[in-house]
Amino acid sequence: MLETVATGHQAKVSAERGAERSLLSQVPLLSELPVQDLTRIEQQCRYRRFTADELIVDRDSPSTDLLFLVRGQVRIVNYSMSGREITYEELTSGAFLGEISAIDGAPRSTGVMAIEDSLVLALPRSVFLDLCTRYPNLALKVMQRLAAMVRAAQDRILDLSTLAAQSRVQAELLRQAQAHRNRPNAAIIEPIPVHSDIASRVSTTRETVARVLNDLARKGILERCKGALVIHDMRRLQSMVSDVRG
Repeated sequence: MLETVATGHQAKVSAERGAERSLLSQVPLLSELPVQDLTRIEQQCRYRRFTADELIVDRDSPSTDLLFLVRGQVRIVNYSMSGREITYEELTSGAFLGEISAIDGAPRSTGVMAIEDSLVLALPRSVFLDLCTRYPNLALKVMQRLAAMVRAAQDRILDLSTLAAQSRVQAELLRQAQAHRNRPNAAIIEPIPVHSDIASRVSTTRETVARVLNDLARKGILERCKGALVIHDMRRLQSMVSDVRG
């Protein structure tokens, strides 16, 4: 559940509020809204500040606000019966989250953890639903986001059902490399992904992740260099993943 901001931070957050408001216009979901509506949204948002590794939203929390990540980075997570963390995705500044509960009014289906110090704006569900009614393009953007989540979940289920742990790690590295591609056949992932984070994403162990990275390094596909993971041969990595996916 959303935590209240410590009293010592209230004055600082209030002082920054005017400056932070302008950032709402940079949230893609709200980019087409008139200035007067952005102002109204800002006035109805609650500002919440979180430190790295702090829980922002707890699974099954009854909160139904739509959340805007104004600054920082967060991880969408769930937990197995044994307590093992499962990572769904990571979001950065400008993202919105919590849309499922904001739509259906049901408890949160996942948790949200701050990866780094983050500032979150919480918009009441009633205001969000009113905006969806008044602005069809905003509702369409939310639907497109939900469709992307379904597609990602389908791909994840398929990989978990059909790929061995080693191949799932390779597929995750390929996904991250594609997001950081800087040349047609190369990518720089910075900072180096933490083994436990990759393991959490693909339901395996840190030891398996380490073995796969070492194997790919021996084959010349990647190397660790100055705090970054450099993918030298995207096509070869793509081929390895495609071969096992069929």
